Amino acid sequence: MELRQLRYFQAVAEEGHMTRAAAKLGMQQPPLSQQIKQLEQQLGLRLFERHPKGVRLTDAGRLFQAESRQLLLDAAALQRHMARVALGEQGAVSVGFTSSAAAHRFTPAALRECRHRYPDIRLQLSEDNAADLTAAVLAHRLDCGLLRVPVARHEDLQFEPLFSEGVVLAMPVDHPLLKGKTRPRSLRLSALQDEAWILARQSGAPGLYANLLSLCEARGFKPKIAQEVPRMMSNLNLVAAGAGISVVPASMQGVHADAICYLPLRDAQELDAPMTLVRRRGEAAGANATFIALLRELALPWKTGAAPS
Repeated sequence: MELRQLRYFQAVAEEGHMTRAAAKLGMQQPPLSQQIKQLEQQLGLRLFERHPKGVRLTDAGRLFQAESRQLLLDAAALQRHMARVALGEQGAVSVGFTSSAAAHRFTPAALRECRHRYPDIRLQLSEDNAADLTAAVLAHRLDCGLLRVPVARHEDLQFEPLFSEGVVLAMPVDHPLLKGKTRPRSLRLSALQDEAWILARQSGAPGLYANLLSLCEARGFKPKIAQEVPRMMSNLNLVAAGAGISVVPASMQGVHADAICYLPLRDAQELDAPMTLVRRRGEAAGANATFIALLRELALPWKTGAAPS
């Protein structure tokens, strides 16, 4: 039984006449009659009673009329649904974030805009460190992710910088360097060589803090690592507790504002914190392609310095 046969049946049932139904369908009457006979044979039921003025539904035909009408409606709804899926306006997208990427205003703004523009796209969100997030995208557990500096690369993945921002020094508010009549407005990296640093990174992996270590060595000292943590939010918790100092993307200023002082680093302009999109290579499809295109669009003001304040 085919949808085409159901449409033929509905036309005959509505018109009550084979010739009129055939004209409505834009076909000849004999092929239509043949299709109806085949349908009755497939079902093992008589759907119509023939009479001189046309046809009328049997009891079985009236039941089949209601059931087949619903099937046609469901088929049309499925076709519309799949068309929206093909256009990328419907479906699910699994997205991962590092804590520092999630802390930037861009991220929640992008999620809100996606829900506003595409209410039929379901966003499945998770948070992880950059290494595990990257591995999840590679293993197809996530469709894409937002992180800062990539810590692991693979030939099957593409890392796309959406925009970049500077970094700031994070230190406890009662730190000795902040005491005195005038609190410094900025500090030099070279003034921090005796400090205990808290870094969020995988040992031996590249990333923001690996770049920091290289810069410290270029300034003539090797920083003292007090602790390494898996997430950037964790190192701010430790800074707030007085366990050491760190550097974070400028957008994270304000976390533990009562316990942490954030200052620019005058001689660390080389350090930056990109917002990086990680996805699998090749053309994204469906809702994932729609979400990625939206991220690129919304990132442009941040990239050009025209982002809302």
